[in-house]
Amino acid sequence: MTSLSELYGTEQPVALITGAGSRRLGQVVARRLHREGCRVILHANTNFEQGKNVARELEQQGPEAEAFAADLRDADELDRFVNAASKKWGRVDILVHCAAIWYPQPLEEILPEDLDAFYAINQKASFLIAQKIGLQMTSQPSGGSIVLMGDWADARPYLHHASYFMSKGSIPMLTRVFAVELASRNPNVRVNAVLPGPVTLPKSLTETQYQAAVAGTLVHREGSPDDVAEAALGLIQNRFITGTCLPVDGGRTIYSGGDDYKQVK
Repeated sequence: MTSLSELYGTEQPVALITGAGSRRLGQVVARRLHREGCRVILHANTNFEQGKNVARELEQQGPEAEAFAADLRDADELDRFVNAASKKWGRVDILVHCAAIWYPQPLEEILPEDLDAFYAINQKASFLIAQKIGLQMTSQPSGGSIVLMGDWADARPYLHHASYFMSKGSIPMLTRVFAVELASRNPNVRVNAVLPGPVTLPKSLTETQYQAAVAGTLVHREGSPDDVAEAALGLIQNRFITGTCLPVDGGRTIYSGGDDYKQVK
C-alpha cells in the first residue's frame, strides 16, 4: 500500500473524523489514522469533553490533534465547523464520516419528526460534509480521500429500524455520486464507503439475541470497530479504489444464518 505521506505529498496528512467523541467507531478510526502519522481533527457533539481529552492524549503520542464541537444537524453549524476545521492546518486530506444516530422504533410509532431526525444526521449531514470537504479537496493537487459509513443491512433490513434504514440506505448512492462528481473536478479525489456489520452490538441484547447475531455471520463471531478502521484505512491508502461500498460484516450480507453451509464442508 502507498503510505499516506506519499499519497498526499505531506509528512503529516490531515484527517477529519466525525463522531469521534464517544468511545465508538469514530474514535477508533481517529486513533488508527493518528498512528499512521496523521494530524487529526476530532468532531464531537454531545461528547465534546471526551473528544478534547482524546485530542490531548493523542498529541502527547505524536502528531497534533484538535477537537471541534458541532451539531451536524444544523446546516449553519456544520458550515462553521467545516470552515474552522479546514483553517486549522490549511488542508484536509482525509474525511471519515462516522457521525450517525441509531435506535429502534416499531413501524407503528414512527412520526414525521422521527424521519426528520434520522435524515438530518444520517443523510443530509453526510451529503453536506462530503460536498464541502470534497470540493475543498478538489483544489488540492494531491486531492483527498473520503470514507462514508453505511450499514450492511441496507441489503437485508431487519425489524424496527425503518427510519434508520431509510436514511442509511442513501449512503451507497451518495458514495457513487460524489465519487463521480469530485473525480470530474480532480481525479485525485476518491470517495468510498464502509458498510459495518455486527461490530458494536448493543449491550442491551440478551444472551440469546447476541448468540443469534453472531451465528448470523460466516465467521461466527462479533467484529470490532478496529476491523472497520482497518477497512477504512485500506480504502484510503489504495489509490485505485473509488465509488466502492465495502461490507465489513463477517459475511452477514450474503448469509442468513443456520447450518446449511456446514453440510458442504
